[in-house]
Amino acid sequence: MSLKFLAIGECMVEMAPTGEGTYAMGFAGDTLNTAWYARKCLPADWTVGYYTAVGRDQVSEQMLSFLKESDLETAAIQKRDDRTVGLYMIQLKDGERSFAYWRSQSAARCLAADGTHLASALSGAGLIYFSGITLAILPSEDRAKFLDALRTARKAGAKTAFDPNLRPRLWEDADTMRASVTEAAGCCDFLMPSFEDELAHFGDATPDVSADRYLAAGAGMVVVKNGPEEVICADAGSRQAFQPAPVSSIVDTTAAGDSFNAAFLAKYLSGGDVPASVDAGARLAGKVIQHRGALVACLETA
Repeated sequence: MSLKFLAIGECMVEMAPTGEGTYAMGFAGDTLNTAWYARKCLPADWTVGYYTAVGRDQVSEQMLSFLKESDLETAAIQKRDDRTVGLYMIQLKDGERSFAYWRSQSAARCLAADGTHLASALSGAGLIYFSGITLAILPSEDRAKFLDALRTARKAGAKTAFDPNLRPRLWEDADTMRASVTEAAGCCDFLMPSFEDELAHFGDATPDVSADRYLAAGAGMVVVKNGPEEVICADAGSRQAFQPAPVSSIVDTTAAGDSFNAAFLAKYLSGGDVPASVDAGARLAGKVIQHRGALVACLETA
């Protein structure tokens, strides 16, 4: 297996509350968060890359500098003259976050427009990671090209991991969201949903129902996160449940799922078994939610 972890999606300008009535500017986004934490969790012999599209303006250049400083490979990222990068603002109440977005001109919406460039970006990856947001921001024809490119990469030996991260406001309609996510599940070796989303948008009664539905769609392994409740891990031949350790002080749940995914995949890809991988994911997420913002630089991830 190639020792390259490639995350694909939209990196955005993040405006995060400081706790003092002001906001701090940073860069984040669901798949970028996972790539950032994966770089910290994976051994040094792994390469971690990020693929997206940006503009040619100053803030886009700042974003690229940030990615490079984070030791993420950026060579495949597209630069466009006609677009810039998106922005979001985090609002917090009792540790739970809500978001306001400005992303209509985001260059990332064009990341699959050039099929040749997309195929080149995916070539050589050992693990390709994407999310429902990656799919949602693409025009329908580009979404189809993206999934076809994933299928081709899998035939060439790549593994794929997908967090549905269901965000209905980004989709044309709820039916398209559900159909597209289900189709994408059939392209995946690792499917990593959050039960809260699956309950709200698919009507699943339990995490086991979510796991069964995604397995039936063709996913290889399904890892259902459920906040402080049990994590369900299922594949065609087995099913296990794991209870994460409680977290007493929750400050900000931003990137809880993203960081869990990073640590789980890093441990599993490095030869870990399912229990060790779930433990790694839960421990990192438990640390992340005790701090403000998506990317917590002070954490020890080992």
